[in-house]
Amino acid sequence: MTTNKQVLKFVDDSIALCKPEKVVWITGEESQLEELRQEALSTGEIIKLNEDLLPNCYLHLSDVNDVARVEGRTFICCKDKDDAGPINNWMDPQEAYSKVGEIFDGSMKGKTMYVIPFSMGAVGSPFSKAGIEITDSIYVVISMKIMTRIGKSVLDALGDSNDFVRGLHSKATLDAEKRYILHFPEDNTIWSVNSGYGGNVLLGKKCFALRIASYQGKNEGWMAEHMLILGVENPQGEVKYIAAAFPSACGKTNLAMLIPPELYQKKGYKVWCVGDDIAWIRVGKDGRLWAINPENGFFGVAPGTSMKSNPNALLATKKDTIFTNVVHNLDNNTVWWEGMDKNPPKNAKNWKGEMWDCTSGEKGAHPNSRFTAPAINCPCISSEFEAPMGVPLSAIVFGGRRAKTAPLVYQSRDWNGGVFVGSIMASETTAAATGAVGVVRRDPMAMRPFVGYNMADYFAHWINMGTKIANKPKIFNVNWFRTDDEGHFIWPGFGDNLRVLEWILARCEDKVDAVESPIGFLPKAEDINIEGLDITIDTIKELLTVDKANWVEEVKGIEEFYAQFGDRLPKELKEELAKLKAKLN
Repeated sequence: MTTNKQVLKFVDDSIALCKPEKVVWITGEESQLEELRQEALSTGEIIKLNEDLLPNCYLHLSDVNDVARVEGRTFICCKDKDDAGPINNWMDPQEAYSKVGEIFDGSMKGKTMYVIPFSMGAVGSPFSKAGIEITDSIYVVISMKIMTRIGKSVLDALGDSNDFVRGLHSKATLDAEKRYILHFPEDNTIWSVNSGYGGNVLLGKKCFALRIASYQGKNEGWMAEHMLILGVENPQGEVKYIAAAFPSACGKTNLAMLIPPELYQKKGYKVWCVGDDIAWIRVGKDGRLWAINPENGFFGVAPGTSMKSNPNALLATKKDTIFTNVVHNLDNNTVWWEGMDKNPPKNAKNWKGEMWDCTSGEKGAHPNSRFTAPAINCPCISSEFEAPMGVPLSAIVFGGRRAKTAPLVYQSRDWNGGVFVGSIMASETTAAATGAVGVVRRDPMAMRPFVGYNMADYFAHWINMGTKIANKPKIFNVNWFRTDDEGHFIWPGFGDNLRVLEWILARCEDKVDAVESPIGFLPKAEDINIEGLDITIDTIKELLTVDKANWVEEVKGIEEFYAQFGDRLPKELKEELAKLKAKLN
């Protein structure tokens, strides 16, 4: 399939280490993939679902000890520990290769090794990057077909180049004590062993598209970000694009696939999804930032996804989808999960593959159960989804879940102020997540688990990028989660978030004024459209208040967070923090 000497050496080295019985190169042809699906069906690795109701859809159950990303077993392996930084787990590369090499040694004896050439981004786009994932899992092969572009065309585009990420994965024995997700940014290499769960083994996803790519971006002058990309089309047919970063449980996928309120639909507004999770961002020839979604599919959390909460996401799963760790409805051979509807199946198996009684009080689907669906299935997928140069960004939006501190929306004063806003991003824990409610977890740019190097250097890279962008997007912060004194959300959220995006885009085009506050520019309450909402202008004023006492407390938390970075923290962020303190006083 290729004469690329570096690719062939990587494959040969992996064969020598893992000792498979045979090796299969993945061409990307449907006939080969169908053969593999049939083989996985025969071993029970996947289960075929109802062809009439869910055509070409499958159920996969991962091992019960292997159902989520394992941050504690995820390492950045670079020569200097300080280059990994205080937030990442670090392991010396030589120690990592030696220690985990012993686990890989012979791990594929009696098994087939699959070699998957894959592209993050449209094949041949100057934004795209190639990878080779070697695995012993058919589930990985057929999932990578959905999540990335795979096959011979990737190798043809790569040619003789050495610019590809080397990914090695083996399920081995699924021993949780010997489970490792290792990233070697200086070697363009990822090793994943003893896991079969998608987030740990689909190496194009967080491993490559964020941890390795963030390091590549720092060195090559671009950005790999944990951001959705959406386009807002106005009644005149003009589309403006926004990239947005949110920690988990903050409505990221819902925003990426937002359905405008009826009032806006009647006027002719539309929202287009370019991506729901990851953005690779470069400076274009026109001095603007341009973003692509490097992925080809959605790896979405199933529970809570419904025709009410996110119809576009649910409709994307109606064909060619792999469901993981959800309920298997035996009556009609389909799937179900909590929050899908109020009709749990009576005759069903749970995510562990056991018979399940929906009245037992036990959840049938794992809380982190997933769907892996082709992006092209999404009814609101953007016509620019495959655009080789991506889409131009008008705005970058950060957000978190804050009960009182952050207003509904505010704008940073300038680029460095925006980097500051992203760097202090945080969410408060909810009752569902942990016993302690309201604990603030800092998650800068929603990248806390995903930066492949020292986060202080990542902040410095953002500041440095600002010097290269002639036509900078404006930077905003949103908070859909302000609550009243009884703990009820004040803002309706979901599709009505378009009302806030409308103000953001108006600011980007200098069509609307703003009010100065200690933290940045706030909307005038009357500039947020509340037509058709059961909300008064006074409620909007309340949503836009900045409580100085809360922010004085917030500053203490920011100082504590920044302290761990020591001298590596960019001076520009220290200056932004000093400005905030001065304005609060």
